[in-house]
Amino acid sequence: MNPIEEQLHDRIETTDGPAVIAYWNEGEATSEHLHGSHKYGWHSHVRGQFYCVVSGLLQVRTAEGSWLLPPHRAGWMPPGVEHTVSLSGPMSGWGVFITPDRCRDLPGQPCVIGITELLRALVRRASHWVWEQQLNGEQERVLEVLLDEIRHAPHEQLHLPVPSDRRLLRIVHAVLEQPHDNRSLEEWATWAGLSARSLSRLFRQETALSFAQWRQQARLTRALERLADGESVNTVADTLGYASPSAFVAMFRRSFGQPPARYFASRPVAALPNALA
Repeated sequence: MNPIEEQLHDRIETTDGPAVIAYWNEGEATSEHLHGSHKYGWHSHVRGQFYCVVSGLLQVRTAEGSWLLPPHRAGWMPPGVEHTVSLSGPMSGWGVFITPDRCRDLPGQPCVIGITELLRALVRRASHWVWEQQLNGEQERVLEVLLDEIRHAPHEQLHLPVPSDRRLLRIVHAVLEQPHDNRSLEEWATWAGLSARSLSRLFRQETALSFAQWRQQARLTRALERLADGESVNTVADTLGYASPSAFVAMFRRSFGQPPARYFASRPVAALPNALA
C-alpha cells in the first residue's frame, strides 16, 4: 500500500473520527492491483462500505450468494458482514465508509445499486474532507443528503443467490465450473438424484429464480469476469456454450441494455485504493 492507502485502511477500521470517510484519487491508477485477477479471503469491516466501480469488475461473495459490480455500478456492504472480494481487470473507482450508527436506515443486506450524478457529486465533495476531523454543520448536511441518495437508489439484479439444499449445491457448483454445459433441467435433475419437478420447485423456493434464470445469471457472472480480464467476445461466447457470438451478444444486450464493447468502454478514472477490499 502507498501512504494514502495505509492511512485510509487505518481509519476505516475504527468508529473514531468523522462519520464518513470518502476516497477519490484522481489521475493515473497506481494500485498494485491494476491488472489481472486478485482475491481477498473472508473478512469484514467495522464501517459500512459504499463503493462504485468505474473500470474493471468486482465480485463480492457472502454466505447468501454473490454480487457483481461491473463498471458504473455501486455496491453496498453493511458493517460487520463477512465477505470475500475478487477483482478482475484494471480496477478503479470511488466510495465512502460510514460508521455503524449512521447505517441504521441503509439496506441491511449487501446489494448493487444504480448511481446518480448527485450521489457521485456528493462523494466527490466528501473526498476533500479531512479524515481526522469530526464533521462540521455544513458537512453533516451533505452527509444526510448522501445517506438519502444511497437509501433511495434503485437496486440492480446482479445477485447470484446460492441454495442450501445439498443436491442443488452440487448442480450449482457444476454449472459454475462448466458454464458451457447445456444439459436440460431434466438431465441435471437425474444427475443430482431428484425429480425434475423437485429441482424446479426447490430452485424457485431457495433462490427465487427458475433454474434457467439462475443458469443465465451464472453465465453472465462468468461473462463479465472474462470480459473484464480482456477476453474477446468470441472466446467468451464459446466458453459459455453459446451457439454463436451473436447469440451471446443478444443475451448480453437484453440483460444490460448495450453490447459488451460499449458496456466496458474505458473512461478517465481514479485509482481504487487497496483498502476497498
